[in-house]
Amino acid sequence: MRRPALPENVAGPGFGLPDDVLADVVRDTGASAGMVYVMLPGERVLRLVLASGVSRQIVAPWARVPVDAAIPVADAVRQRRLLWLGSQEEIARRYPRVGLVLPYDYMVAAAPITGVATVWGGIVLLWPVWHPAQLSDAEQETITDCCRRVAALLQHAADSNRPLRPADEPRLLPALHPREADPAWAMSALGFAERLPVGCCALDLDGRLTFINPAGAELVGTGAASLLGKRPWEVLLWLYDPVFEDRYREAVVTRQPTSFTATRPPDTRLVFQLYPDDSGISVHITPTAGDPSTKAAAAAAPPPAGLVGATPLYHLTHLATALAEAVSVQDAVELAADQIVPAFGPRALALLTVEDGRLRIAGSRGYSPALMARFDAASLSSDTPAAHVIATGVPGFFATFADLKRAYPPAVCQDGMAAWAFLPLIVSGRPVGSLVLAYDQPHAFPPAERAMLTSLTGLIAQALDRARLYDAKLTLAHTLQTGLLPHTLPRFPGLQVAARYRPAGYGMDIGGDFYDLIRCTSTTAVAAIGDVQGHNTAAAALMGQVRTAVHAHATAGAAPGEVLARTNRLLTDLDPGLFASCLIAHLDLTRHHALLATAGHPPALLRHPDGRTDILRLPPGLLLGIEPDADYRTADIPLPPGAVLALYTDGLVESPGTDIDDATDTLAGHLAATEPGDLDALADTLLHHAEQSAPRHDDIALLLIRPCCGP
Repeated sequence: MRRPALPENVAGPGFGLPDDVLADVVRDTGASAGMVYVMLPGERVLRLVLASGVSRQIVAPWARVPVDAAIPVADAVRQRRLLWLGSQEEIARRYPRVGLVLPYDYMVAAAPITGVATVWGGIVLLWPVWHPAQLSDAEQETITDCCRRVAALLQHAADSNRPLRPADEPRLLPALHPREADPAWAMSALGFAERLPVGCCALDLDGRLTFINPAGAELVGTGAASLLGKRPWEVLLWLYDPVFEDRYREAVVTRQPTSFTATRPPDTRLVFQLYPDDSGISVHITPTAGDPSTKAAAAAAPPPAGLVGATPLYHLTHLATALAEAVSVQDAVELAADQIVPAFGPRALALLTVEDGRLRIAGSRGYSPALMARFDAASLSSDTPAAHVIATGVPGFFATFADLKRAYPPAVCQDGMAAWAFLPLIVSGRPVGSLVLAYDQPHAFPPAERAMLTSLTGLIAQALDRARLYDAKLTLAHTLQTGLLPHTLPRFPGLQVAARYRPAGYGMDIGGDFYDLIRCTSTTAVAAIGDVQGHNTAAAALMGQVRTAVHAHATAGAAPGEVLARTNRLLTDLDPGLFASCLIAHLDLTRHHALLATAGHPPALLRHPDGRTDILRLPPGLLLGIEPDADYRTADIPLPPGAVLALYTDGLVESPGTDIDDATDTLAGHLAATEPGDLDALADTLLHHAEQSAPRHDDIALLLIRPCCGP
């Protein structure tokens, strides 16, 4: 097992991960490609720091991955386990966004990089489809060992006050299996290739041409000098077609041979056969006859100019699917900023939104905070390109600073950039903001690129508009929820309490769960917990009515069974079409007893002072709101000083595929095994246990009660 080489002698305030942490695991598992992600302290974003076996353009959409994104590496980090996806079909089913952007045959594994108490990031590995259907034990151990090694490096660096400082762009490792050839052998191979009567060329994994023989240069109609170091489809306009570039991407990702046919004007049909490996792609070029109608069409059509290649189209698709998952305005802003800079070529970005007649900086990449502060809160009437495009609805493209100066004579180059695109964000004719893209070199904006960027801003504008509506609803929901739940619980001498509420985490984050603690006399109190079905404003409103009814009847001195019976009659009279569960506990601090009654609610737990924990199976009672004459019986239990009574809603124990009785038993065991020194800490521990044991799809309310001494 390889041991981590700790960065003892790294100078400066931080360090970068050594290349061999990725190179070793790729080599030892036989993976075709690999990526290492890290998560900086305080962030919820995975940053790509090392990549191998793929091009920068292909990994660009995943340079920054939010931890809550539906992406394999994010799921592996959240779930803290290794994920294996053994087919294209499984990838497309479980991760549609990945399947849309990389619709090829390959296999993938993702694993978390974790320490004792810290999640540091994750690793992703890809294999061709000829890999066995499952990872071997040796491969899993190699991946686990790599994750341990990276975690040890990062932990040591943090302990040494030299934390990882990721570069702006991930480091791409060179070919992992370089060939060292004798010079005479290399010259012989070169002569062989040059003498071949058929065309051949070589591309690196980034798609750039590294060699072409004379026959190949003659077939494509240009000299080797104009192609070397460039992607062929960016030099030869007749190759600049999304289909052709897609074949290159497929070869890189799948490591399988592929081919395509293209027409060199006016009518020469050429077959390109691509043979990939870990160091690059060999391309065989041969002429083919084609049919006369195809030749005539090719001769009549002008060479395509300014087309958008496959990679930008895939990036646009990826951004569209990512924005469709954005919930809040901040989600939409962060996703747009994370995706556009690495994927579409600008060096910097600023996203501005319209608020009260001013432009506010909602997010940026590549710009300093000081510069952004200078432009924040600019008036919509200001003579600036960002404000002008909002007023006119017409994008502004400036290939050079001279172009910008001609359009806006007061303009001063404050950001050190050389070209800009100012794009309005408009929804249904209504401006919601503008997007500024800046390039560090003069940048021509051909018509196809302008159209693509305009489409991009349309997607962002729609996502922002949806997110704003969600934020407004969320604010309303939280206001309603906090208004209906108790702000504080009353204090009782000799009684300790702790309460928690967690929304389901989807929809409007609002539901019908509630809890309450009601003072009756100086020595008695009533604890209540309940759950109205549903996760919307109707459920929350009914919850408020139920809680009010329970509070009123308990304050009037009714016994727990009678409180439920009266509240049940109220609900059946209201006929809201919703039902509710509820559990009432009348606490007598003098007698150290409690009277409990339930209306279809999960059983309370009682942890005795010695740690023994009982599940309190009370006499059953119907849910509230079903039968107006339902009867609710009361049970009497001891509640000695030092005991803990736990009331909760079913969100704490209910999860898909899990028997609720088994989950309740597990929760009781966890409560018994936990030392309840501080009730707040205990409440957090029980919530953490529930959230870690299985995904939760319901609200959670929890109320812990402990009599500590006589009144």
